[in-house]
Amino acid sequence: MALARALFRKSANFTAAMAFEIASTNLVIELDLILALLLGWQFTLAEFVGGPLKILVIALLFRRFLTTKMVEAAREQADKAVPGSMEGHAAMDMSAAEADSFWRRLASPSGFTAVAHTFVMEWATVIRDIIIGLLIAGAAAAWIPNTFWQHLFLSGNPLAAKLWGALVGPLVAIASFVCSEGNAPLAAVLWAGGISFGGVVSFIFADLVIIPILVIYSRYYGRRMAWLIFGTFYASMVAAGYVVEFTCRRSSEATRFCGTTS
Repeated sequence: MALARALFRKSANFTAAMAFEIASTNLVIELDLILALLLGWQFTLAEFVGGPLKILVIALLFRRFLTTKMVEAAREQADKAVPGSMEGHAAMDMSAAEADSFWRRLASPSGFTAVAHTFVMEWATVIRDIIIGLLIAGAAAAWIPNTFWQHLFLSGNPLAAKLWGALVGPLVAIASFVCSEGNAPLAAVLWAGGISFGGVVSFIFADLVIIPILVIYSRYYGRRMAWLIFGTFYASMVAAGYVVEFTCRRSSEATRFCGTTS
C-alpha cells in the first residue's frame, strides 16, 4: 500500500497503482507456497487464475466510476503524506548504486547491504500478519465448532454454498483483521469448516479491504476514494470467486484439509 501510494505520488495512473498493490499482495510466490502447503496446488492455481481477473474487473469498474475529480482529490490527499504503515519502507532506496553489471553489483559490499535491507524490510511487513494469522486460525480451529462454519457457509446445500461462499468469504476476512500470508492458515480452517472453493479464493483476496487497511486508504486518499476502493475491490473478489468456483469444478471437489488442529 505504501509503495502504491509512492507510485501514485510520482504521477502513476491510479488504476495502475492499485493493480500493482493487488499483484504484489495476492500474486506473490510466498503466498502461493503457503497455500500449496496448507490447502493444495488447486488453490495456488486458483490464485493465478483469479488474480488477473480481479485486476481486470477493478480496471473496468474504475473506468466506469472513477472520475477525474476523485483522482485529483486523492492525489492532493496523497501528497500530504499522512502516515499509515511502512511509509519508510516505501521511501527507502535499497538498491546498489554502482553502475555495473547485475552480478557485479550483487557481489559487491553495497549489493550485500541492499539485499540485507530488502530482506529485513520485507520480513517486517509480513511478520505481524503471520503471527496474528496463526493465532486467529488456531483459536478458530480450537474454539469454534465446525457446525458453526457449516451453518454459516450453508454447506448442507451445495448450490447455495457455492453462491454464498464467494459473498461471505470477504466478510469473514474483514472481521478477522489479518491479511496477506496471515490469511492462509485461517483459510485452511474455513475450508475444513465447509466454505466453498470460490469462497476460500474470495476470502484470500479480501486481505486488502480489512478494516485497518480501509482506515489507511482513508488517510492516503480520502474517505470517498476509500469507499470506492472498498466497493470495487469487494465486487472484484466476489466475481473472481464465482469464476473460479464454476470453472474449476474438480478443484472445488478436492479433498478438504483436515489437519488444521495439528
